[in-house]
Order: sequence, then structure tokens, then C-alpha cells
Amino acid sequence: GTSEEVAPPVQQCFMVPKKEINVVSDMAKWKRSQAYADYMGFILTLNEGVRGKKLTCEYKVSEPIEKLVALLNTLDRWIDETPPVDQPSRFGNKAFRTWYAKLDQEAEKLVSAVIPKHLADAAPEVAVYLKESVGNSTRIDYGTGHEAAFAAFLCCLCKIGVLRVDDQMAIVFKVFNRYLEVMRKLQKTYRMEPAGSQGVWGLDDFQFLPFIWGSSQLIDHPSLEPRHFVDEKVVNENHKDFMFLECILFITEMKTGPFAEHSNQLWNISAVPSWSKVNQGLIRMYKAECLEKFPVIQHFKFGSLLPIQPVTS
Repeated sequence: GTSEEVAPPVQQCFMVPKKEINVVSDMAKWKRSQAYADYMGFILTLNEGVRGKKLTCEYKVSEPIEKLVALLNTLDRWIDETPPVDQPSRFGNKAFRTWYAKLDQEAEKLVSAVIPKHLADAAPEVAVYLKESVGNSTRIDYGTGHEAAFAAFLCCLCKIGVLRVDDQMAIVFKVFNRYLEVMRKLQKTYRMEPAGSQGVWGLDDFQFLPFIWGSSQLIDHPSLEPRHFVDEKVVNENHKDFMFLECILFITEMKTGPFAEHSNQLWNISAVPSWSKVNQGLIRMYKAECLEKFPVIQHFKFGSLLPIQPVTS
């Protein structure tokens, strides 16, 4: 990170009129796009950034990181202010629509509070990704496509220079981890359906990225091996340090019955000999099962920051 790494001037970033934010219609075009390259590059950069590091370790927390956490705290507070309503069906509580309407209304303002004044023109485009990242208000569901929108939101903040190279650990450990907490609260409070879930054949009903970054955290750990994450005692003792184990804890809180039955894919992963193999396998699986599956990616938005144009570099 040299001091030359300044944000590109705004007019260069935002040449695409707002109406041109469009969605995927052609998978081959998506995989060749600048957006796909930038998104995947961002995921892999963070994967390296958190390698072998605990959630509880020390890292730099910049002002934009603090502001992003404040934004997520606001979303959390709105859940408390919007209790679930009495309704006949068990899943998909309609109060989520009330909560979402508030975000829809306030998203640009929330984003404007995170980015500096001279980048104000970016707020409408960046806010699109924030609104997409919390689930679907019609179907009251949430899945890996929504999670991808949040990663894209963070990627856009990096592209305009709000987040910097030395924010990597804080992006995952402070911001993304807080996002996960808020999403889990949404899922529990409004009994959200998993979006496009493959049921028992999927990795998890709702998330994927914390398993990738969480397995990277565990690479070269002196004592914890993949076989240990199915051990309740190990999970209880170490979940505050490792995102992967925090995910396992949440699954076991939400699901009953033998782990091998309700989370078969994860059970299979526990037989992999090393965390670096788990990490590599999850990255391949993420591309194949999430980024290259039409139902997941059909809602992905493109604009001037994450363009659909083919990769130039």
C-alpha cells in the first residue's frame, strides 16, 4: 500500500446512468465480466488477509469501518423496533416487509453517512447493493445471493477508495461479522425461508462466505483440525475466535437431530485432512454452487462500479 493509492475521481467512476444498473441474463457473459473478476478478486484477497488470524486478534479499525458498524447497528435496532406480527403461517413473518421498507427508504442516507462528501455521487449506486443484501421482501427469504450483494457492497466501497488495503482484516472480522449477526437475527426474528436452498445437499441454508474465510482463519492451526468442528465441546470453546465455528454453532442452535443428517455436506468436509484443502475446496464449490448458478446470480446488479463488460485487464 503506497500513498499513491488514492480513489479515482468521481466522474470516472460514475459514468453509467442509474437506469443502466442491470441484472444477469447470460451466465457466460457474467463469468467473463469485469464484475465477476473484481468480485472474485475481492473475496480471494480477503481470504488471504485473514489467513491464520483469530477474530479476537488486534487489527486496525479505520473511521469508515466504524461507520459501517454503526450502519449495521442501525439495522439491528430497527429489528427491535419492528417485532414479528401474529399470523397463521409459521415462516416468513410479514413484519419483515415493514423492516425492509424502512431500509429501502433510508439506504441512500445510510450509505451517504459512510462515504466522504466528495464521493456523494456514488451513494445511489452503492446503496443498491446494501438493499439487495438483506433478503427478499416479497418472498421473505434470504440466501447466498443476498450475502453476495453485501460482499459486492463492500467491494464497491473499496473500488471508490473508502475502504483501503489495510482495512482487510477489519472488513471481515468487524464489518462482515457484524453483518452475519444482524442477518442471523433477521432469520430468527422473521423466520425467513432459505432462498434457493439445496436443502440437505447445500453447505448451509443461508451463508457461504464465512465458511471460506473461516476455514482460512484455521489454516495451520496448531491443534484444531477439520475433524474437530463436529465436536460440540471444541465449538463451544473456540467459536468466538473463528467464524467457521460460529457458523457451526448457529446451525446446531437452529436445527435438531444428528449433525450428519441435517448438514451432510459439512459433515463430509470434516473428513478433509487439512484446513487449506477445505479452503481450496470451498472456493471451488462457491464458484460452482453459488456464482455459477442462475437462481443465485440472476438478481446480481451491474453498474459503473461492477460492470458487465468483459474483463479488460
